[in-house]
Amino acid sequence: MKLSIIIPIYNVEKYILPCIESIYQQGLDENDYEIILVNDGTTDNSMGMIGDLINQHSNVIVLEQDNQGQAIARNKGFSYAHGDYVIMIDSDDLLIKNTLSPLLDKAISYDADLTIGNFLELHDEEILNLFFINPPLISTERKTGNELLLELNPHHCYIWRIIYKREFLTKNNIKFTPGITYEDVPFIHECYIKAKKCQVLNWAFYIYRKGHESTTYSFSEKKGKDFCISIAKTWELTTLNRLEPLVQKKVENDVFISFSVLISTISHCTKNSKERISIVDYLWHKTKDINFRNGKKQKVINYIFKQMPHSYIHIHYLYGKIFEDLLMPYYHRLKRNMLSPNLS
Repeated sequence: MKLSIIIPIYNVEKYILPCIESIYQQGLDENDYEIILVNDGTTDNSMGMIGDLINQHSNVIVLEQDNQGQAIARNKGFSYAHGDYVIMIDSDDLLIKNTLSPLLDKAISYDADLTIGNFLELHDEEILNLFFINPPLISTERKTGNELLLELNPHHCYIWRIIYKREFLTKNNIKFTPGITYEDVPFIHECYIKAKKCQVLNWAFYIYRKGHESTTYSFSEKKGKDFCISIAKTWELTTLNRLEPLVQKKVENDVFISFSVLISTISHCTKNSKERISIVDYLWHKTKDINFRNGKKQKVINYIFKQMPHSYIHIHYLYGKIFEDLLMPYYHRLKRNMLSPNLS
């Protein structure tokens, strides 16, 4: 079997049917791939929406579990996979018609550990009116995983744009950290560190559905602590043997970026001081082995946080409230008034 497609499902009754329908619009022989659906304890009618579709096809495997999150769902799906290659699709996204097969052919012909394609970010109404044609030729850039890592924007750890060689993931024991959100960051970093044969293709095949996630997303103490674990797990990769110096430094800097994002998010999105302290305490305990050392800024922040974590988050919170929320908007209003023409 060529390909296993893994899809965790949780409360996506509006999107799951078009997601799976798009897979059957790829022109692939159903004997060449399997779809592994992991019902992550969905509480809506997601499974009912696709019941008829599942019954119409013989290459669908449905796995059931209590709600444990995407990381565990993906790990479970992978443990049942038989394909030479694996792709993991989010259940609220979909594939562009007749685009997966060329990408898979490229992965097989190069025997690549990782094959990375392009994607479109579209709102619901844009998806309905989509008319898209890829370039006639797929341009391919072959790289090592380390080269990809050095180019990686740590905010763009998208697992769904990659076709993974299953043997590569298995031999290197690369899995998602169970039970947390933000599991994609350590996963992608580990893949890039350990992959040898990779290729990046100028070929769009995936549609990331945007807009609806902002209405459901909210930061919480649980998500904050998950972020702490993600940071710690990514830092663990710096202890791997024989890392190239540039790769070592890149991972350290990426962890510092994640740390900074978490501190900023705690300061802006956590109104309860007890929750802020709780997350920071958890971060302090989880990151005792972390040592930010690349530049004066990192060294100063590393020292202050390690010695005075409560004071550090309190100062950061006050800075956000006074400077960013009050003074900066006032400054921008004043600047606009000074630059606007005098109409009096």
